[in-house]
Amino acid sequence: MRSDCPRVLIAGTASGCGKTTAVCAILTLLRRRGVGVTAAKCGPDYIDPMFHRSVLGVPSANLDPFFCEENLLRALLAAHAGEATVIEGVMGYYDGTGRDGTEYSTYSVAAATQTPVVLVVDARGAAVSLLAVLEGFLRFRPDSRIGGVLFRGASPMTYAMLKKLLEARFGGAVRPLGYIPKLPEDCVLASRHLGLITAAEIADLREKLEKTADLCADTIDVDALLALARSAPPLAYDAPAVVRRAPVTIAAARDAAFCFYYDDTLALLERMGASIRFFSPLADEPLPEEADGLLLGGGYPELYAETLEKNASARESVRRAVTRGLPTIAECGGFQYLGRSLCGRAMCGALPHESADAGRLVRFGYLTLTAQRAGLLGENGTVLRAHEFHYYDSTVCGDDFTAEKPSGRRWTCAIHTDTLYAGYPHLFLPADSKAADAFYSACLKYKEKKHDHH
Repeated sequence: MRSDCPRVLIAGTASGCGKTTAVCAILTLLRRRGVGVTAAKCGPDYIDPMFHRSVLGVPSANLDPFFCEENLLRALLAAHAGEATVIEGVMGYYDGTGRDGTEYSTYSVAAATQTPVVLVVDARGAAVSLLAVLEGFLRFRPDSRIGGVLFRGASPMTYAMLKKLLEARFGGAVRPLGYIPKLPEDCVLASRHLGLITAAEIADLREKLEKTADLCADTIDVDALLALARSAPPLAYDAPAVVRRAPVTIAAARDAAFCFYYDDTLALLERMGASIRFFSPLADEPLPEEADGLLLGGGYPELYAETLEKNASARESVRRAVTRGLPTIAECGGFQYLGRSLCGRAMCGALPHESADAGRLVRFGYLTLTAQRAGLLGENGTVLRAHEFHYYDSTVCGDDFTAEKPSGRRWTCAIHTDTLYAGYPHLFLPADSKAADAFYSACLKYKEKKHDHH
């Protein structure tokens, strides 16, 4: 299949160089023009897409080169395409893993999707040296795809000089797209802990971003940026085949405590025939009775442990369903919720572990899971790609999978029974369609068993 998909990827020279500010300003300015814009984030991060959706009101998805092979990356991008799509990079443009260090990097996403790149360069404390930085990025990979540059924190005079020198040195190969001016304190985005975002905080953030966009309206060349996005070649891909099956109802806990879901995982289950019913353990809503399957996503249950403990009817309904064999995928925060306690507060008690703050980042990054026993997501030997990032740990983390990091470090983790996958690693089901099929089959089986009992 081929899809016209005007798109641009905003990459940075390093973390903290102003990528997120640039992306938010660009999305806001494009929306003000009436462009039907969508967003995407490189990597497995849940927070930036939630931020794009809740604060900016822009549809957003993940493009993760570890989870997805190149064809799937292009298919997902095409599925999320708008009149223009702005992709936010992660870390520095070339930072990844593997032998040459660029595997699973922002650069690898740009290469797989043939997306033109805008490099954000922090201009604070430098002037002409910034052109040497840009030249280094262009020459490091001959197919760098860098077609534009944005300077962060430049003054109008410095930018005027840089623009002239840049055009003289690089000709039309790299377009100067403007600069992000020095922003007042009240426009600076603090690092976000999304579990803390309330409606009032969202309103406050929106105000900040509108103000930032006002300040950038005359300093970012939106026309040139759109022209760069429209220069992207059509996306060529094979759409993943999805077999529609008999309908099931899958309940998913979703509120401020359980907010980490990949929209593409939910969309895949819906395309297979599922209807997703959200419920809130924080609001003491019991598990929907009609559920044939359950998703307990990650999030921030530790911030709401007291409320979750108080909401005994929600806890009991989940405990009963899981122990009776309702097919369940519980990741990270959802896994903690199934245990006996979290931060000393009583949780569901469906599993024997207790969870608490380890005071440091326990495990993080990409890993490959290999099942040591058959269960909900497949046979013994089933291989899944996953991601972990957590400061809390549990007394019993399971040993039904072997986890291996790209570096080669290995350990055992997660619980895998015929009806349960529970552990710290987060999964991305569109990349593991066999696991999605196995989970869906278990939901169908549960539904049939329910009808036989009635």
